[in-house]
Amino acid sequence: MEDEILTRLAQAKAQMDATRAAVARAEQELRRTSVTVVSRDRAVEVTVGPQGEISGLQFLDGKYRTMGAPHLAASILEAAGEGRAQMARRVMDAFQPLEEPLPSLPEDLALVPGLEFDWKDVFGSMLDIGNTGAQDRSATAKLRDEIVEDGENG
Repeated sequence: MEDEILTRLAQAKAQMDATRAAVARAEQELRRTSVTVVSRDRAVEVTVGPQGEISGLQFLDGKYRTMGAPHLAASILEAAGEGRAQMARRVMDAFQPLEEPLPSLPEDLALVPGLEFDWKDVFGSMLDIGNTGAQDRSATAKLRDEIVEDGENG
């Protein structure tokens, strides 16, 4: 009986060590990851880093010269939002395997049944970008920018 318990504990420790190593690999891989997105009007290119930060912004083909401020702002926000959503999905994909229960542990010793992430809590509405409601938010952002601009001029 004691040998069986020691064997199970050794299995649990091995699984925990494997989980720690998998988390470290995923974190290291994500630190080197970025996503680059071009706005729908092809005026702006935004690069987003692993924590959702904007690490690059380029104005393409001089289109910004003929755009009004609200339109340019909307293009930047659209590309940044899509980039952040794509990065959030990459993070979720990287950590997805760690949510699974540890298969080699007996149920009575499943000390860590799998990590549980509340992705909506971690990323909030960022996960909704790219879904059907994203266009509504983009239109709202454009309207908000125009209202602010009108307020400054009037």
